[in-house]
Amino acid sequence: MQVKINDSWKNILQPEFEKPYFENLTSFVKSEYSKHTCYPKGTDVFAAFDFCDLNNLKVVILGQDPYHGVGQANGLCFSVHDGITHPPSLINIFKEIETDVDIPYPKSGDLSRWAKQGVLLLNATLTVRAGEAGSHQKQGWEQFTDAVIQKISEEKNDVVFLLWGGFAKKKVKLIDDKKHHILTSGHPSPLSANRGYWFGNKHFSKTNNFLKDVGLAAIQW
Repeated sequence: MQVKINDSWKNILQPEFEKPYFENLTSFVKSEYSKHTCYPKGTDVFAAFDFCDLNNLKVVILGQDPYHGVGQANGLCFSVHDGITHPPSLINIFKEIETDVDIPYPKSGDLSRWAKQGVLLLNATLTVRAGEAGSHQKQGWEQFTDAVIQKISEEKNDVVFLLWGGFAKKKVKLIDDKKHHILTSGHPSPLSANRGYWFGNKHFSKTNNFLKDVGLAAIQW
């Protein structure tokens, strides 16, 4: 099956596209999009890869599921299109950036500006049915995105992995911590953040300090 994806990713991911599970996943997703309203729009499903060239990859942020509200999901985890009200987790991300690296809270919730600098904003599941969180889980997306994380670990060096919350932390086993830098904390959702598991993690300054240490340009958060 041919998947339209950024050329830099094709070589390492093509074997996944040819596996039976991915064929089944494709059939499932096509069926869901034909029968139900699903997010993100079809052309944005692989946006995380389109905006972040593998050769430029420096940071991986892992989300779980796309937003399932009208107009929210744009194919980048935690990100929303311009003009869309910022969801609670994104608000808390921006608040932490504000205190950590002294960048004013932005108007735009579109994080493609990060992706273009080498931040892969990857959800574990890349599609969802409108209004039904988790509705496309356990259909094959997780197998695919686990393979993506493993391939990055194998092919790259000195990538910063930001794993927020219990779900993301389980991905540690896919990453070679001798080659890469892993930062973990609670999830930025209000449930976790309000209990003291998110604010003050300083992941954004720590990421930039590590990138500078290995001779790479810092991310303009």
